Amino acid sequence: MTAKDTYHLSGSIDDLATTIGMEDRSVLQLAREMARLGFQAGQLGRSVEAWERMISEDEITVFLGLAGAMVPAGLRKLISFMISERMVDCVVSTGANIFHDLCEGLGVVHYRGDPGADDGSLREEGIDRIFDVYVSEAGLLKGDRYIADFTKGLDPGRPYSSREVMEMLGADMPEDTILGSAARAGVPIYVPALSDSSIGIGMVLAWREGHRAVVDQIKDVDEISQITEKSSQTGVVFVGGGVPKNFIQQTKVVAELSGRYRGGHNYAIQYTIDPPHFGGLSGCTFSEGVSWGKISKEARMIQVFVDATIALPIVVHALDESGTRRRSPPRYGWEDGELTLSYGDGQ
Repeated sequence: MTAKDTYHLSGSIDDLATTIGMEDRSVLQLAREMARLGFQAGQLGRSVEAWERMISEDEITVFLGLAGAMVPAGLRKLISFMISERMVDCVVSTGANIFHDLCEGLGVVHYRGDPGADDGSLREEGIDRIFDVYVSEAGLLKGDRYIADFTKGLDPGRPYSSREVMEMLGADMPEDTILGSAARAGVPIYVPALSDSSIGIGMVLAWREGHRAVVDQIKDVDEISQITEKSSQTGVVFVGGGVPKNFIQQTKVVAELSGRYRGGHNYAIQYTIDPPHFGGLSGCTFSEGVSWGKISKEARMIQVFVDATIALPIVVHALDESGTRRRSPPRYGWEDGELTLSYGDGQ
């Protein structure tokens, strides 16, 4: 019995060699060559293959879970591009990412700084630090006040889903922001822990002035579960883990309890630095998710244990260079809390 027979692999032994040479390559060519490598380089390359295959499907809804400080790190325009090109169809984010996105839309800039700086001195200078990124406290306060003023225009007599609030905020944001690109592309954004961010801070400022607008997070659960239930297939891409990961995953539990279960997610990709052996959600394997019915046992599952700020620029550039474009991304229609989902022509 040969090694090939033992491991049930196809192709010649030479094709299975992990060696990569040095030659001129595009980002896409590099990613495809990396797929032949071992360890996390190989996983990164294979994640590009899986994502490319996922968005080439005729009828599929792709969820993006966005955790971590991706916008302060500098990935706003890249994520906006993913949305505009419909590499993803529904975004679930921490409130912090969306707030920093809004601030950049208002002209606030995040700068490279020194992680070893004297933080007491930074405090005196009005500079907030996120590891090696600086941002002006005055700029963030500008964002807080913008949210407070925006909240004063909401109807206190009805509850809003976070999707509705994000759509309204995005209408006035630049196209290269996450909010602005999503509003123009018809991609919903959910912020399930909205109050745990400066969006919540801005809204409570309005609340204390008598403008008591309500964001109903249970309405969020209902809406995003409807997206899962009415999608022909689903795929997930998780940047980090945390609340966004669970919020997307639990839609399968809601579907099953409601008698609308179509099976687990068909594709699953994650970029995370959290290992599985501590038992946390952010690092748990997709195989574990199969036991819950959240991921299909036949799903294409790729987890890359890597800093997402390293992985995403490579992956998204490779996907763009591949020329793979959506033919039939989902289109959403909402009326009285009920979703109509159809698959239409790509943009």
